[in-house]
Amino acid sequence: MWASAFAGIKAGLAAYSPGELALLRFLCGSASMALFARSRGFGLPARQDLPHILLVGFLGFTVYHVFLNYGEQSVSAGAASLIVSFTPVMTAFLAVFLLGERLRPAGWAGIAVSVAGVALISLGEGGGIALNPGCILVLISSLGSSLYNVFQKPFLKRYDPIAFTAYAMTAGTVFMLVFAPGLPAAIRGAPLEATLSVIYLGVFPGAIAYSTWTYALSRMPASRLTTSLYISPVLAIAIAWLWIGEVPTVLSILGGVVTLAGVLLTNTWGK
Repeated sequence: MWASAFAGIKAGLAAYSPGELALLRFLCGSASMALFARSRGFGLPARQDLPHILLVGFLGFTVYHVFLNYGEQSVSAGAASLIVSFTPVMTAFLAVFLLGERLRPAGWAGIAVSVAGVALISLGEGGGIALNPGCILVLISSLGSSLYNVFQKPFLKRYDPIAFTAYAMTAGTVFMLVFAPGLPAAIRGAPLEATLSVIYLGVFPGAIAYSTWTYALSRMPASRLTTSLYISPVLAIAIAWLWIGEVPTVLSILGGVVTLAGVLLTNTWGK
């Protein structure tokens, strides 16, 4: 589902500003999470954990999604997914030093193979990714996502993954309220297709995907789980081709095969 988000963001940016898109998306996502969490009987988080939850929500939702949206104003959906695919490298590095996780040599080799695959996809997208302001913004979003994965990990021993996702998503949405003044007018002026794209982003790549991710993160090392994100660029390029007409090249497809090989190496022999 996350792979479809890059094309969905492009569709939403046709009618919404990056900040308005992020806010509307996670108003929908937070509402979905709140309803589900309430149906499961989850209560409020402990007061002493609120500062940490605010930090995690800010990094994983506000920083990641606002910067990604701004970046996609000048970066294609496929290229954005390629930059974000470096998140596992950042997460693995941070998890080793901040969480004490271990990754075998085969795991690091798998990451290297996957990075090579990502580089091939990058070349296939048209001469590589230029270090323009949009790329820098997407890199910042990727760093926010890496810190989100690492900082939330210790709390998943005490909180249900669904509940913690609801807390963090709501916290991140609160920070996005700075974009609220222009949102009503944007909704009135937006075509239905763009608004439906944003609602889709909030419910599916938002609430459902993040809940699934947090559940998995509570049961396996962050460095290994995030390696599965290398699959995302392959799917993102295919979805962007079908949804918004971004056509993949033969080199992009080859890079996708190499990327998947790296994921298999890390998850099979790098545990």
